[in-house]
Parts: sequence; structure tokens; C-alpha cells
Amino acid sequence: MACELTTGRALDCKDIVGGVRAVYFCQLEDATITSSGGAITDLDLSPAQLYKYNLVRGTGSFTETLTASAENGTVFYEPSVNVKLHKLSVADQNEIKLLAQNRLLVFVETNAINSASKRVIFCLGVTNGMELTTGTANSGVAFGDMNGYDLTFVGMEDSPALVVADYTTTPFDNADFTVTIS
Repeated sequence: MACELTTGRALDCKDIVGGVRAVYFCQLEDATITSSGGAITDLDLSPAQLYKYNLVRGTGSFTETLTASAENGTVFYEPSVNVKLHKLSVADQNEIKLLAQNRLLVFVETNAINSASKRVIFCLGVTNGMELTTGTANSGVAFGDMNGYDLTFVGMEDSPALVVADYTTTPFDNADFTVTIS
């Protein structure tokens, strides 16, 4: 059989936390990614740059849904990222419009720390891109309500999300090229 199982999985330590710390966007057409074994081995964003969106604790999430059909013999993955951005502004409104018009490569920096004491970063939309599929701008009602944007990016891929290799000090500082983060 071509799909032989390779390992089991024991219970692990309870030493993980949830949530998303930041998301990074770039246009899919500007990126070239090489991967092996589920991890990115080379990333070329020339001449692209990454646009970083820092998130307030508890305002972002990443989900990947696996869908398999026994009848059709198919398997695909649907990554989804939800972010909440505080405060309505014209500048954000204009940038969100550009995000909605593009096919994106999205990097999700989680709050989870790996065995190398680095934050885990996933790369989503490697083959088909991620798209902004729904979003709201909301003023809130009461003084304590959120005023801002709630955005959801969705993709559809033939493989699970890739993991970005460990960095030295700051995300992407181990690349063979200069990564410009705005």
C-alpha cells in the first residue's frame, strides 16, 4: 500500500498555549516556496515584502479543516485565519480592500513555543492562495464593545499548512535573503 503509517503518538506534556500573535501577508504571485516533509526549506519573496499585522491577545485564530471523501478517494485541506483589528480608519479600510482583491500567502505566528524555544509559524495558501472571504466593520453599541474589523481568510489546498523553519532571534531572520517586514 502506498500510504503506509509510519508512527504512533503518545500523550505529550501540557506545555502549549493557543492563539495567534501576528499574521504576515504577501501576494502569492510574488513568493516562491520550497518545502520538504511539511516544513519550508527555502523561501524567496524577492521583490515582495511581508506586511505584519500584530494582534491583541485573544483576537486571532488559525484553523485547518481536513475533508476526505471515501466515495471519491479525495482529501483536501481548508486553512482559515480570523483576525480582529481594533479601531475603524480610512487607511485600514483602503488596505483591507487591497487584501480582499488579492490571492495571498499568509504566515501565522502563533503563541505556541516549539522545542527550540521559538514561536511556531505556519505558512498558509502555498499552492492556491488565501482569500479574504468575509469581513465586517463594526462600531459596536456600548462603550465597551469592539470598534474595528473582523476578517476571515480562507484557502483550499491539497496538503496541510507548512511550518516555517526556526529563526534565530526574530521571525524570518534565517532566510537566504533580506525579508522586509512592514
